[in-house]
Amino acid sequence: MIQATDLAKVYGEKTAVAGVTFTVEPGRVTGFLGPNGAGKSTTMRMIMGLDAPTRGTVTVNGEPYARHRAPLREIGALLEARAVHPGRSAFQHLHALAATHGIPSSRVGEVIDMTGLGAVARKKVKGFSLGMGQRLGIAAALLGDPQVVVLDEPVNGLDPEGVVWVRNLVTYLASEGRTVFLSSHLMSEMAQTADHLIVIGRGRIIADAPIRDILDGQGRARSRVRTDSPAELIALLAREGVSIAAQEDGHLEVTGLEPREIARAALGAGILVYELTPLQASLEEAYLQLTRDDVEYESHPAQAGGGAAPGVPATAGPATLREVIR
Repeated sequence: MIQATDLAKVYGEKTAVAGVTFTVEPGRVTGFLGPNGAGKSTTMRMIMGLDAPTRGTVTVNGEPYARHRAPLREIGALLEARAVHPGRSAFQHLHALAATHGIPSSRVGEVIDMTGLGAVARKKVKGFSLGMGQRLGIAAALLGDPQVVVLDEPVNGLDPEGVVWVRNLVTYLASEGRTVFLSSHLMSEMAQTADHLIVIGRGRIIADAPIRDILDGQGRARSRVRTDSPAELIALLAREGVSIAAQEDGHLEVTGLEPREIARAALGAGILVYELTPLQASLEEAYLQLTRDDVEYESHPAQAGGGAAPGVPATAGPATLREVIR
């Protein structure tokens, strides 16, 4: 597993990571989310020994990365897909890495086949597309058959087939009992892939919980309701703390009441309800609420004639979600 304790990194007057503590456990995919400048890349670089912590510790399988005698067999990482000599072929690059750890050439062939690089394995990397470079980076991460895999934006540049392949790959690795630590800006992919989420903002941990808890953490029940008597149902359910919005397709969106309460009230009043569907926030909605106070680069809606509306945040939502997750 990966364990960080009071991990901090300061560059001059800039605090990139401000004393974070977390554990990435085996047997599940742990997603790592945060706005640009939140400290994700710095944290991953400290895990891999590329940056020294200002204070605190981070270990992989009980030891700092640099102390492992054969680190590629302990942890494989994709942090920068383009960190490859452009004059080498994919085969040469992987073979050179394998030689440093006594990994047999047969394993090089295995990861090339696994990542779909067979047709271009002998071609120079400088001619690779972004997606091919990503596949080569993943091949290098898997070369030592490590128990811990760290992938930073692994689906960047991949086509839909490649995105599905990465999704299935990381799920399979976790099912084997490996530790998988994954960052991505694609909320839809993270929602389908991650079992657990760690969210960082301005160098601090905002949330560290199973993804289901984060999605449920908005605290207010929300339901989609269809009825032949919308006006009567709105009047029946209207009360303090309940909001009801009529949608263009004819259904009502009721916030602040559990589905059972809606059904009981409608039944008692003799109002026919022919759809009652609990709604759950998307990961994108939950993430935007969690990080709304921790966005370093904030955009604003445009006004007529250009410019941004001063003082208007790009995202909005209830301020209670962070407390719920904590």
